[in-house]
Amino acid sequence: MTAQLFRQTGWMVVRQVRNLMREPIWIAMMVIQPMLWLLLYGQLLKRVGAQGQSSGSYIEFLTPGVIAMNAFFGGMWSGMAMISDLDRHVIDRFLAAPTVRVAIVLSQVVRAAVTAILQALILLLVALALGVRVHGGVGGWLVVFAGAALLSAVFAGFSHGIALLMRREASMIAAANFVGMPLMFLSSILVTVALMPGWIRAIARFNPVNWGTRAMRNAVMAGGDWGPTLIYLALLVAVAAATALFATWCFRAYQRSI
Repeated sequence: MTAQLFRQTGWMVVRQVRNLMREPIWIAMMVIQPMLWLLLYGQLLKRVGAQGQSSGSYIEFLTPGVIAMNAFFGGMWSGMAMISDLDRHVIDRFLAAPTVRVAIVLSQVVRAAVTAILQALILLLVALALGVRVHGGVGGWLVVFAGAALLSAVFAGFSHGIALLMRREASMIAAANFVGMPLMFLSSILVTVALMPGWIRAIARFNPVNWGTRAMRNAVMAGGDWGPTLIYLALLVAVAAATALFATWCFRAYQRSI
């Protein structure tokens, strides 16, 4: 059963990649948009001193934040693919086939995580060209990839669960904006925790977006502060498992409704 789950999940991820290849504009957006965020935010806020008293340039401080923001929003909006499959009755055809039901949801989460890793790689290479150094070395690169994948998986599970409950594109967009924007600004993506008001700092302690950002920033800027980094990653693993269970429960609710 486990082997079948992994095999079918892999097949469905390949299917989603093929669908993406048929729309090259999305590939261009996935590559270009993160670089624009990095370059524009870096130029806009570099004189503000948003990194506080930490050493290094603002672009070095910002790079992990943009990677986290990219992974976070990528996961949050990934539920739109589920809406599309529901509208085209693709999910109904899967249910009529001998498919492991969990694989239908799990493949969407895996696809979002893999996309986040590829975008993180592109952003790190662009940052290197801008003079950013990953102080954690090879381990630091791996932490960035793990943080991006887990952060995307956390919100992909949530997003697909919401998509299965609402089943409407407009409702999905409203939910993504309602949840996404506050979580972004209640994190240290753009500014250091030390410069936040006390009440925002208190909320940020429980924000998964902030966990991912700080884990990656420790790897890029500190390069050795592994204790807190591993704690943040472990928290993301736990929340990713919880949101995957939530999406699975929502999928079962969808099955019962048809």
